[in-house]
Amino acid sequence: MKFYDRTEEIAELRRIQNLSANNHSRMTVVTGRRRIGKTSLICRALEDSTTVYLFVSRDNESVLVKRFTDEIKRVLDIFIPDEISSFRNLFTILMQAGKTQHFNLVIDEFQEFYYVNSAIFSHIQDVWDRYRHETFVNFVVCGSAYRMMNRIFEDKKEPLFGRRDALLKLNPFKIDTIKEILKDFKPDYSSEDLLALYTYTGGVPKYVELFMDDGVADKDAMISYMIRDNSLFVSEGKNILIEEFGKDYGTYFSILGCISTGINTQAGIEAALGNISAGGFLKRLMEDYSLISKIRPFGSSEGSKNIRYEIADNFLRFWFKYIHKDRSIVEIGNWNLLRKIISDDYTTYTGDILERYFRQKMIESMNYRSIGNWWNPKNKENQCEIDIIAITADNKNVEIYEVKRNPERYKENVLKEKIDHLMMKHKELKKYSLSFGNLSMKDM
Repeated sequence: MKFYDRTEEIAELRRIQNLSANNHSRMTVVTGRRRIGKTSLICRALEDSTTVYLFVSRDNESVLVKRFTDEIKRVLDIFIPDEISSFRNLFTILMQAGKTQHFNLVIDEFQEFYYVNSAIFSHIQDVWDRYRHETFVNFVVCGSAYRMMNRIFEDKKEPLFGRRDALLKLNPFKIDTIKEILKDFKPDYSSEDLLALYTYTGGVPKYVELFMDDGVADKDAMISYMIRDNSLFVSEGKNILIEEFGKDYGTYFSILGCISTGINTQAGIEAALGNISAGGFLKRLMEDYSLISKIRPFGSSEGSKNIRYEIADNFLRFWFKYIHKDRSIVEIGNWNLLRKIISDDYTTYTGDILERYFRQKMIESMNYRSIGNWWNPKNKENQCEIDIIAITADNKNVEIYEVKRNPERYKENVLKEKIDHLMMKHKELKKYSLSFGNLSMKDM
């Protein structure tokens, strides 16, 4: 698959590169979940300039330094003594080389230094502080372990706190890019094809690439491709998250599993898990890992306890709902059964995903100042819910939508009744010009 999008990110990396060449060294941190395309982005942005690319694996430090030395000599053609065996000394040589020549130094999976020698972060801080203002090195580090990368650069107790000059956090492809890719590979794609691709990849570049390069562009083909022997998708959720969570991964997995099946309040989660205290885990899932989002009804105060949680990543939401939940089926390799479960539930499952699709589409349009949904917590027996409430950017209009896959299921009188309940609760909305209606598959 060709390279798509990332125009703003490439421009920013090249702007920083230019500063490092004409002023002094700069340190840039690039983060994002695995498979999001960090390495591809960096290589694309720096492809026309001298670049030393170093990948950190969990080797002995001297073994790692030997491998790094060979790469540095190949790219920069500088002298490095054979006896160099510490990264501190090698990094010093690199920074000294930066006094007379400009180059990019890219270190991938930077957080892995922790397992090689955790003192390396202090060594980098010391050398960087001594040389950065008299050298011309464009220093770019990236890593997939979000919690560890955040700790390395954002924790005041860590040596590299305050050292980065820029931070780029990569997100999945925007909806317009997903459409562009699908059109390139399947010009006659349907709304169902688009919704399936969005549902199963969430715009994560590697997943989209796997589907497209193998000619997988419709719902049934995607399910068959994912649910089979030796599929990356089957083991992906576990591979991504176990390293992040460490020894507590079982509790985190249980909480994410609850949320994926609709048990999305703290009280509900705690009851489902045997009345454990889940507050701390939920806080870390949201703040340290960026894996879940907190949702309040439109107009609720920041301190409101009327909260729901949702998994922020489309693929992980799918993985926990079907693959993790039915891991006994996975273990015996009954792929036909699992494919049938997913296919039978597809229409219901993608109804909720369609709401997420339209909210994301509206956010990316930049035409709104506020987008959310609303439910009446006091009406538990016949709960009143509105899928989308959006205030326009000019602060003059409120748009309210019911999202239905099939537009024939939309009932205008029912939505009007819900709007009446909303207006009684939030009288401030009466100052806006109101429009309302249905969003369905034909509007994608």
